[in-house]
Amino acid sequence: MFPKVPDQHKIGEPLVPNGLGVIYVLFATVYLFLIYFSGITQSSNSVSAPLTLAVCILFGGFMGLLDDWMDLKWRYKAFMPLIAALPLIYLTLANPLTRTSISLPLIGVIELGDAYYFLVIPLIVMIVTNTVNQLGGLNGLETVCPAIILVGLMVLSQFSYLILMVGPLILWIALAALNVKGKIFVGNIGSFAIGMTIASFAVITDLKSSLLISILPYIFNSSLILLTVLFFRKRASVSLDGKKLVSDQRRSLVTLITYRRPMTERKVVALISLIVAIFVSIAVLIELPWPLLT
Repeated sequence: MFPKVPDQHKIGEPLVPNGLGVIYVLFATVYLFLIYFSGITQSSNSVSAPLTLAVCILFGGFMGLLDDWMDLKWRYKAFMPLIAALPLIYLTLANPLTRTSISLPLIGVIELGDAYYFLVIPLIVMIVTNTVNQLGGLNGLETVCPAIILVGLMVLSQFSYLILMVGPLILWIALAALNVKGKIFVGNIGSFAIGMTIASFAVITDLKSSLLISILPYIFNSSLILLTVLFFRKRASVSLDGKKLVSDQRRSLVTLITYRRPMTERKVVALISLIVAIFVSIAVLIELPWPLLT
């Protein structure tokens, strides 16, 4: 059913089914529609959070499908997620409890006003979706790290929002287990859909500050990639040295870790997952009410 592509970081480059992220997209959409019809969650002025999240995930999956089929150029992929920001803008505008401010460590509270709706939300969707897609290429990076961020956001969210991601997260973890073993690839359809999920869920639950801290490793990785492409016109890559990965340049988070330091694929994935987990833990500790920590 699914096209097979070579696993370039394995000896012999075995063929692996690609595009299994479509299973997540379909399951998450059906799950969110069932949540909506069950009446578990409340709507804000007839605007539904489950349906808004479902629309965003569908668009992320569609965008990934286009990329898998047509190999979209980055100038298109960078700005296409802005379309998915429209339902989120409408949802937040309809919610009278929406906070248009953001609280940053060491800086304090910054009031954004209308810029939050028409500038910050589109930027959140665009940056998160693309940075999640860029940190990939190794078995587990596209699945394990986003799952860690989702768990952190769910820990901080209210029950009415927490229920939105229970089912999709369980399925995503199952896909992650197969991906880590090299049995499947979720493809661009999976990475774009899960990136859109993280961005949309953070906006819906008003956890933008926690999201910002959690995705700092992603932003660092994308910044390295973009700067090297802009100034040196070269792309990041790792080579297979026997059973280990090694790099002779530092143009991404993966190549920075493996720079003249051969490591197995699983060790690289585990180290980057640990880095993401540390930043997610920091975000959770900052956001949690202090009485819960005493």
